Amino acid sequence: MYDIAIIGAGTAGGSAAIFAAKAGKKTIVIDSDKSMTKRAWIKNHYGIEDITGPELIETGKKQAKSFGAEIVQDTVVNVTKTENGLKVEGENGTYEAKHVILATGALVALAEKIGVKTKPGTEPRIKTIVDAGVDGKTNIDGIWAAGTVAGVSVHTIVTAGDGAKVAINVISELNGERYVDHDVLK
Repeated sequence: MYDIAIIGAGTAGGSAAIFAAKAGKKTIVIDSDKSMTKRAWIKNHYGIEDITGPELIETGKKQAKSFGAEIVQDTVVNVTKTENGLKVEGENGTYEAKHVILATGALVALAEKIGVKTKPGTEPRIKTIVDAGVDGKTNIDGIWAAGTVAGVSVHTIVTAGDGAKVAINVISELNGERYVDHDVLK
């Protein structure tokens, strides 16, 4: 069983995976390879002069893997409660986790199917979003949302930060105390 299953490997999901795996949590990222960031050319991301969306996503995946995250390509079709957590059903496999982070970008169909509450979106062209609290929690215990699907700006730097924030909140809940990840130069 995984501690955290993240659905989506765009900037929010990838960032969440980096923080979760670096914190020692058994982490899986289930990615359908349909991120809207795949179409982006990014020239306004802090610390990066110029990068394509596909390059940014691949770099994030490599970082997450370097900390121990497992990344699989699959399309999630359902999430259900189990006795010990949540079962994430993909077209190609089934994964069990204590917590699930929805990082599905502009796509809310899965959230709606599994009973996560939604509400009108606030970004242009994003009509519906998950109704998540500021911590990322949804109305279903153990299911969280991060990034654009949770109503955060579609800009990659903002969604990456939100994915990290939600992961830190999940890690804190798993640990039973506030988690802080801050490395220091030696």
